[in-house]
This record gives sequence, C-alpha cells and structure tokens, in this order.
Amino acid sequence: MATHDTRTESPDTLRAGWVGLLAVLAAGLVLRLWLAFTDDGLYWPDEIYQSLEPAHRLVWGYGLVPWEFARGARSWAFPGLIAGLLKLGTWVGLDAPRGYLGLVRVAFCLVGVATALGAFRLARVLGSSVAGGLAAAALFALPAPALYFAPRALSETASALPVVWGFALCLEPRASPLRRWTGASLMGLATLLRLQNGLLCVALLLMLAVQGLRLRLSDGKLSLRPTLEVAAVLLLWALLYGALDRLTWGGWFHSALTYFRFNILEDKSAQWGVSDAAYYLRVLWTSAPLPTLCFLLLAAAGARRAPGLLATALLFLAVHSTIPHKELRFLLPALPLIAAVAGLGVDVFTSTHRRWLLTAAVLVACTLSAARVRRLTFGELGAYESTRPHRSAFDDSGPVNRLLLAAHAQPDLCGLKVEAVHLAWTGGHTYLHRAVPLYPHTGPSRDSRLFNFVITPAWAAGPGAEVRARESGLVLAQLPGEGCATDSHYGWRLP
Repeated sequence: MATHDTRTESPDTLRAGWVGLLAVLAAGLVLRLWLAFTDDGLYWPDEIYQSLEPAHRLVWGYGLVPWEFARGARSWAFPGLIAGLLKLGTWVGLDAPRGYLGLVRVAFCLVGVATALGAFRLARVLGSSVAGGLAAAALFALPAPALYFAPRALSETASALPVVWGFALCLEPRASPLRRWTGASLMGLATLLRLQNGLLCVALLLMLAVQGLRLRLSDGKLSLRPTLEVAAVLLLWALLYGALDRLTWGGWFHSALTYFRFNILEDKSAQWGVSDAAYYLRVLWTSAPLPTLCFLLLAAAGARRAPGLLATALLFLAVHSTIPHKELRFLLPALPLIAAVAGLGVDVFTSTHRRWLLTAAVLVACTLSAARVRRLTFGELGAYESTRPHRSAFDDSGPVNRLLLAAHAQPDLCGLKVEAVHLAWTGGHTYLHRAVPLYPHTGPSRDSRLFNFVITPAWAAGPGAEVRARESGLVLAQLPGEGCATDSHYGWRLP
C-alpha cells in the first residue's frame, strides 16, 4: 500500500482539501457540543452504569453498583479513565454535577472529532486522494448516529479513536518502529476499553503478515518484523489487562472470563433483547440511509485497494451479527475503518473534478443526515423496537435527570425515591451527587420515612407534598415531615 503521491495534486486542490476538512471537523464538533448541552437523556443504562457511576464511586466514594461491577464482568480501565477526568474536574472547580458532566461530554465530543480526523488519516495512509480523505472524515463526523452517540460515555465511542489511529500508524508504509509501537499500544488501549476490540487486533496482525508476504513476492525479501513487533506490544497490553483484573478483581483476566461466561456460554445477554442477523444493516439504513448508501457503494469501490481493512470491518460486523443481543453502538469502533475504505472508493475516478463532485455528494448526504439527528426515534436506532419504536431518542429520561440535578441542590435532602421510572434509566448518583440513599420505584413505601423527597408524576405527589421543581409532567416533591430514618440495610446495588 503506497501513500497517495501529493505531488500529483495541485496546491489549490490540497488547500481546498484542508479547508474542507477543517470545516467538516468544525461542523461535527459544533453539532456534538449542541447535543451535549441540550440532551440529558439516556440511550441505554450502560452510558451511566458502565462508566460514569463507577467512576463517580472511585472519586467520591459512593454510587449505585450494577451487576457487572458486583460480579466483576467489566474491566475497571474505562471507568478508571473517566474517574481521572472527573478528578481533573475537581482540581479546576468542576465538582458539581453540571460541571463535571459537561467536562465529560466535551471530552467525548472531542474524541468523536478526533476519530473523524483519524478516518481521514487512515484513508490517506492507504493511498487516497485528499478528496477521498475528506469523504472518509465526513462519513464519521456528520451522520446522525455518530452525532447521537458522540457525547455519551460509552466504551464504543471512546475506543473508536484508538482503533482508527492504531490502524493508521501500524499500516503506514515505511513507518518507524516507534510509530508501529505507538499504533499497537493504541490498539491495546482500545481492547482495554472494550474487550471486543481484541478481534480487530488479531485482524491487524493478519494484515501486517500479508503485507510481509507481498513484499517477498515483489522483491524476494520476507519481512515479518512489523508483525512480530506489533504482536509483542499487544502481548504486553494483554498482560496489562490481566494484571489490572488481578489488582481490582483478584484474578487474572477475571472480567474477560466472567463476561465470556455470562454472554456466550450462558447466553444471558439475550434477556435485554434478541435481534435477527440483518439487524445492523437494517438499523444503519433506518438511522442514516444516505450515508449508509455512500458506505456501501464507495466501500465496494475501494475494496480492491484495501481488501484487508474491509475484510476486517466485515468480520467485526459478522461476529457481532451472530450474537443474539445487538445494539447499533457496538459497531462504532469499526465505522471509521469502513469510512477510510469508502474514501478510497472516491478515487475510482481518475479525474480530480469528478472526485470532488463525488466528495461533494457525500458531504451533502452526511449534512442531510446530520440535520435530522434530533428527530431520530428509538426504532430507527434499533432500540426498544418492540416497546417504544416511535418514541424520540432525544432527551429520553432527560426530565428525570434534571430533577435529580434539582434534588442535588436541596439542602434538606436525606433520601430520595424515584417513582417515575426504573432506576436504571436515570443518571443515578452521578446526577444526584449526594451521599444519600436513592431508592427505586419498587423500594420502600413513603410511610417508611427512609426518604424525604420523591420524583414522581405531578398527579401522584400527594397531599401535603411541597413541589420543589417541575419537568415535563414530573415533579421533585418534598414529603411532609422532617428528616429521614436511618436505613441500616441500604446496599447501593442497582436493582
């Protein structure tokens, strides 16, 4: 794979490409930030209870504990990284919920934009024109699903960044050993953040081995040194993964083994929904039809120039398609790889003018998709398809979370019960940020006096309750009476 010869592109073409890239990245960042500060809702509980809530517990010493962190089915790497960000926030005065939540959301928005830049870089490393690289960046920076997931503290959004840059550094022709080691380390980090990315690490090693065989066919020299270097670095990261589990859970690779047993051997992930094998292609189409069309057509056109990378992305898709429980976010680490191959597809035209026309069409398709991000429904995103497919995916549970923020500001709060929704679909102590019991709707009755505030529908506040805040038919209300009884059996487990 030879890098595109920039000498064949005029200075004006290169300048237009860089200006276009900056415009695409800026637009992607602005849209992500807009979503970050207008949507307090949840797509899935994992964006709180697999990341923010355990991180909050690390920094402040309290928070709800989901089953994964009770049984040790998750590595502490991802919440540990977020905990570091939260701790940084406390040093600069962002120690209230709005402050540290804003910090985390901005950080994830920047991660998304840097991932789009990585798609541009990977496309260029594979030999694309600057127009093709711009198309690759746009295909991750602007489509509605990428925007929607961007501010959310999910391991998929976080790990897409080291994945795409890891491939770009490792596959760069004539890359120095330091670049390869850095790229391999990024792939190791991606696997620490999300275990499933280990599949991409294996595929990268195969691609490097094939490169070495091709060199032997072309000049008679077999070079497996890059493959061995990357394998050695990945082995060190695997040992780090195991050591982290040993330190936090008491056993080497404890989280990986527990996760595999729960999801594969016991097939218990099916309790959160089972979808057909065509789920991912169907949901990509319903959530972003025009960008998906660009992905399909351009990736097919660029396949000849990067068959290994496209095969890697398709393998990732195929493996996830065999797992009964599916969510669109699971594909996010592979999308910038497909975008890079699609960027190569732009170069199917040898005419610079036609390349730019095709790139312009991609930009229009992605911009139209971005314009409808706030109108996305859960059904279009492939979530809750059998229960509430037509419900807006924007700011779902946002009213409850804003009432949790209002509860944080109540000086006399000593216990809170959320009667309006299941506790898993709230922001938990990450939003409440008070070391008081937080009860689910199935928890103790109001007569127990274990809590003095409720979040409930306005009609259910009850006589004598004092409404402190309102949000979309829900209220934060203080119950009659003073103080709370001590709950000696409160266990901090998420029901």
